[in-house]
Amino acid sequence: MKQDIQNILVIGANGSTGQLICNLLSESPGYRPVAMIRKESQKEQFKEKNIRTVIADLEEDFGHAFENIDKVIFAAGAGGSSSDEKTIAVDQEGAKKSVDLAKKHHIDKFVMLSSMGAENPDEDSELYKYLKAKHNADEHLKNSGLNYTIVRPGGLTDEEGKGKIKAEQSFDDKGKISREDVAMTLVHVLAPEVARNSYFEILTGDMRIHEAISQLSEA
Repeated sequence: MKQDIQNILVIGANGSTGQLICNLLSESPGYRPVAMIRKESQKEQFKEKNIRTVIADLEEDFGHAFENIDKVIFAAGAGGSSSDEKTIAVDQEGAKKSVDLAKKHHIDKFVMLSSMGAENPDEDSELYKYLKAKHNADEHLKNSGLNYTIVRPGGLTDEEGKGKIKAEQSFDDKGKISREDVAMTLVHVLAPEVARNSYFEILTGDMRIHEAISQLSEA
């Protein structure tokens, strides 16, 4: 019988969105965040909130981070200004290795934070190499056999979340959304049957998160 409280590995926990995810999980009944961080110096802020940490690096062997984990949220990213090599190492290969490890450890669900435009990267876009790396990681997850949800937000802002979004498999126009609303969406789709084996884009909107995603599933 499964334990009542599930351990959620947050990969990229020290990032701006990752920290928000960890905070939400620590306040959510039924979930316990496990923050995957790269350095000992990043530990203190999580310790102050009673959030367990595991030190691991996406560019090295990080299989130990998956021990006693039920679900995964991948929220790591090299950052838009990073070199192409770093982008491939983290956003593509790091994500793919995470998927493989999740499969090896029989993870219940894998939630991927991707990016708007990752389904069909525009070769003329200045973000093409980043979006292509995201695309390759997403495809690897889709073909993994894991229960997954891929969430692709528009441009991220640091504005306060409203708990309201709009969601479509693909939007014609670009737009923005707060990191907090993205974090809330990622936590919402952890439930096994919510947006099961699906991918979609999200922007700031007027519909509550659960309603927007439910409507998307029914479309």
